[in-house]
Amino acid sequence: MSHTIPTGSEKPILANGKVSHLARSHGLETFLAAVHHVQSLPYGRTTERSDYRLVLSEGRGTCSTKHALLAALAQENGLAVDLMLGVYEMTEANTPGVGGELSKHGLPSIPEAHCYLRVGDGVIDVTMPEGVPSGAERRFLHEETISPEDISTYKTTVHRRVLDDWLHAVGRGELKLDAAWAIREACIAALSHPSPGPQQGMQKP
Repeated sequence: MSHTIPTGSEKPILANGKVSHLARSHGLETFLAAVHHVQSLPYGRTTERSDYRLVLSEGRGTCSTKHALLAALAQENGLAVDLMLGVYEMTEANTPGVGGELSKHGLPSIPEAHCYLRVGDGVIDVTMPEGVPSGAERRFLHEETISPEDISTYKTTVHRRVLDDWLHAVGRGELKLDAAWAIREACIAALSHPSPGPQQGMQKP
């Protein structure tokens, strides 16, 4: 997990917002405690992908819902944290577990959306697994700040637009957008059911 913790992270959660109440009801008394707890939860889509509060009640989450929950908690408590949406070129090197699906279609990479938190010049990424080679940098094709409510429809719209532009830029325009999206979904399914081993694959949206 990559950490750049904002000032005030170890102070008690005192705000009266819905997310703050939810955090306290799960025994999370500080933002730092919430970060560690959310990082420990397994990867998995919640029953309603747009409701990031379900991460705590259902005990699982994705990069979108986990970071949206933490961003909302930080905002309620006046912490300087931004929720970021980036679209990067996903490869086996930077997202272990997707190589098999990519190779089936002759692709070395495919654009994937990823959410994380920005704190000043650093980041909090509770879905980056330990052990990913430091040289396997993610090359972002697009980055922007979003609100926690943007993790569903808006995020998908941006992702599909960047994917469509990428297909034409790399000379794979014959691979239509819906077909490319299906390949991306197959990659995410592979991450959801990683092969047994000491290290699970990258946790994704």
